[in-house]
Amino acid sequence: MRKPIYLRPFAAPLLMLLIASTTAAQEQSVRPGINKGYESGPVDKFIKNFEREGRDVFDCREQVLAAVGIEPGMDVADVGAGTGLFLGPFSKAVGGNGTLYAVDITEKFIDHLRNKAAELKLTNVTPVLCTAESTKLPPDSVDLVFICDTYHHFEFPIKTMRSVHQALRSGGRLIVIDFERIEGESPQWILNHVRAGEDVVTEEITSAGFELVSEQDILRENYFLQFRKVDVSQ
Repeated sequence: MRKPIYLRPFAAPLLMLLIASTTAAQEQSVRPGINKGYESGPVDKFIKNFEREGRDVFDCREQVLAAVGIEPGMDVADVGAGTGLFLGPFSKAVGGNGTLYAVDITEKFIDHLRNKAAELKLTNVTPVLCTAESTKLPPDSVDLVFICDTYHHFEFPIKTMRSVHQALRSGGRLIVIDFERIEGESPQWILNHVRAGEDVVTEEITSAGFELVSEQDILRENYFLQFRKVDVSQ
């Protein structure tokens, strides 16, 4: 059974101090080299791994799409878009007046996303090559950021989340889906691969200027968290 969610308002001076201190404190990678494996091997290998029955977010992709709540005309960023599992559905959801930024840290995935968008005639898709410390999204450019099975790959999570905060417009939403990591319960591969559980992830994200607003219980192995950008002016 999931723990209840408690929302705490931020005072503007406290929020500014917290953001500054957490960003300055994270000068070293929390998981050096965790993305190296994506630089080798053909993209087809990763498609077979990511887009297969048995993977939680693949099996429940329709429920995830519904829970994300994308509306026509929105500008959305899929950070860690990978092989493009949600490329088509998100592109269709934002429609002709919206933009989908497909963000990834690996050039071959960016090339794949660009080719997939062209093949499917998705003219509203913009691939973005990010870095380990920044999404490289323009300030105030998106209404929603979606991070699926990717947060545990962030080497500099606070710095990356600060760039997400800057990219989101006022009141913008952030969706984070990642693996449940519970000592004594989670499979060993998750305990070895995923550095932190839901509580730590939530603390890191809120310290970067967000508040947790809801949690969806629609996945078997993953949690689904929705945050809202907290504006300093508030």
